[in-house]
Amino acid sequence: MEAPEITMNIAITGANGLVGSRVRELLNDDFMFISLDHKDVDITDQKQVHKKLNEIDFDLLLHMAAYTNVDRAEEEKDIARKLNVDATNYLFEETQTKNKKMIYISTDFVFDGENPPFDEESKPNPIGYYGQSKYDGELILENHAMIVRITYPYGNSPSPKQDFVQKIHSLLSQKKPLSMVTDSAMTPTYIDDIALALKYLMNHFSPEIFHIIGSKSYSPYEVGTMIAEQYDLPDWLIQPTTFEEYSKGKAPRPQYAETRSIKNTFQKMRSFGEGLKYTT
Repeated sequence: MEAPEITMNIAITGANGLVGSRVRELLNDDFMFISLDHKDVDITDQKQVHKKLNEIDFDLLLHMAAYTNVDRAEEEKDIARKLNVDATNYLFEETQTKNKKMIYISTDFVFDGENPPFDEESKPNPIGYYGQSKYDGELILENHAMIVRITYPYGNSPSPKQDFVQKIHSLLSQKKPLSMVTDSAMTPTYIDDIALALKYLMNHFSPEIFHIIGSKSYSPYEVGTMIAEQYDLPDWLIQPTTFEEYSKGKAPRPQYAETRSIKNTFQKMRSFGEGLKYTT
């Protein structure tokens, strides 16, 4: 007689976010999720983190909560640091004390956008405060927890927060003109692929860096016209612009954020053209 399969308990921050809510939805039969909602615990408060993580029984902590507003992070450095650095530190310390595993979700904004592509072995060099705060979080747990970098997630999330596809769809539906950059690169990633990759990584944990990202990079202009074509919306509303023009008055961003994975041998990642067909 086979022994019953033991379900792993996953404590999760950011459980109601764009990616976190879909991860829970898709993997609900595979793991027991314990959501660390803000109403239950303020993860920027060390005492609350200590108390909460000692009240629950978990095997792995999936840390998805983050301050992600790239432009506002330049003005709200204290707030961004509290969530992206301090909270990460408090959560990491508790998992270490309890001898539990931790996965930290990071971003391609840790790179400077020069001399792409960027893989797991590329040296981070953030140029804006959002990227810097996420990289500072990485440095806290480097070689002791798993770091998973994701890029431009989209598709079928139950979260009320819009992804970039929904935002562009909404603006084009309202016949609003858009200026989109032709001379930069982004790597859109289908959220379902992220969730399935995380399922593998949670079951095969090792304290290293993984890029869980779409299989192809595009210019924002290409992405915009693909969205217009997919939803039969007027692509003439999308006007080409340069990275230099778009960047005026905004936080520094990596121009050519062409990201690759040399370590993801376990989950096929869709290109934007493939993933877009499955969005609703």
